[in-house]
Amino acid sequence: MMHTDPKTFALVNGSVVLPDRIASNTAVVIERSPAAKGVIAAVIPEDQLPSEMPRLDVGGRWITPGLIDIHTHGGLGYTFNEPTAPAFTAILQENARRGVTGLLATIATAPMDDLIQVFDFIRQWMASPRPGAQVFGAHFESPFISPAQCGALDPQNLFSPDDPRAARFLEYADILRILVLAPEQPGAIEFVARLVERGIIPAAGHSIAKEADVLQAMQAGLSHVTHIFSAMSTTVREGPWRKPGLLETALVHPGLTVEMIADNKHLPPTLMKLAYQSIGPRRLCVISDATSGAGLPEGSRFKMGEMEYEVVDGVGMMFDRSAFAGSATLLNQMIPVLINAVEIPLPEAICMASLNPARVLGLDGRKGSLEVGKDADIAVFNPDFSAWRTMIAGQWVA
Repeated sequence: MMHTDPKTFALVNGSVVLPDRIASNTAVVIERSPAAKGVIAAVIPEDQLPSEMPRLDVGGRWITPGLIDIHTHGGLGYTFNEPTAPAFTAILQENARRGVTGLLATIATAPMDDLIQVFDFIRQWMASPRPGAQVFGAHFESPFISPAQCGALDPQNLFSPDDPRAARFLEYADILRILVLAPEQPGAIEFVARLVERGIIPAAGHSIAKEADVLQAMQAGLSHVTHIFSAMSTTVREGPWRKPGLLETALVHPGLTVEMIADNKHLPPTLMKLAYQSIGPRRLCVISDATSGAGLPEGSRFKMGEMEYEVVDGVGMMFDRSAFAGSATLLNQMIPVLINAVEIPLPEAICMASLNPARVLGLDGRKGSLEVGKDADIAVFNPDFSAWRTMIAGQWVA
């Protein structure tokens, strides 16, 4: 165990999870710059390390890239819809404690004034270094969804993308990374094109779209789909004709990246296996969709905007049990589900929670895998995938 804080050091005696394999007897060398920014300097056999290099023995644990959660609303009783330092700090420190080194602060639709306040706060938060997991931007489950598929989102705050108020959100292109909308809504196709022009990723979700709607949106730039199987249309019959919905389009279309909640509550193993086998290990992103109920005990009540829910059987629920209300599970807890219930090889499971989300955000040149030159965002996991230690930019998280 190291007793100092050296500029360059190596993580040793771990199982190193690379994108295509698990490497044993392999060291991950971290190099810190004078500005305290850390990068991965080498991934080499341990017997090639210089004898004088300081080493941290991780005791046979898993060494992985830091996890990246591109769809998470909160935890420990707080949500990102609360524009306060205590709320953001609590959520981000808990995520870092779980091995999540970066995320998108996911915002549920709310009254317009509240949304503007939240986006202003996220912009302010991102402008300077903060404790806990890094915020890469906002993910917005917007008002532009189908009332018939709103799930746990408040139907009182919905309007169409052809509403003049929609333009306000485009003013936050500097921090808004993903915006969810239903492709069949009035003005949705035009709004998708406007999002793409400003570098915002349009995502289809909470939708009753048919395949034709989705394909039209893809021509305008739609590239992402939110939580597969959850709050989305499936095949319907029109006379003798079967019309695929958003679900089937997401399962088969190679031009779409797709999110999946892997808490073993939202989806049974068979549906997760179907998503994995259809979408494949490069396009599928595991997300927590955690709400403020994550980390709270069974029976706890929690809020998202003006709506209230409770933790039942380890998942967020509407009081009338008509719909789930996000997960109560953070991202690291989903890795064992992927390995054991979905029977996915560990390197692919880790990629779905790190490299694939980084690729969606265009951050894969710096984040998402243990490769030379990338940021030293690293998680060291115990066998059960509780985090032993978490490193962000070469610094251990307290």
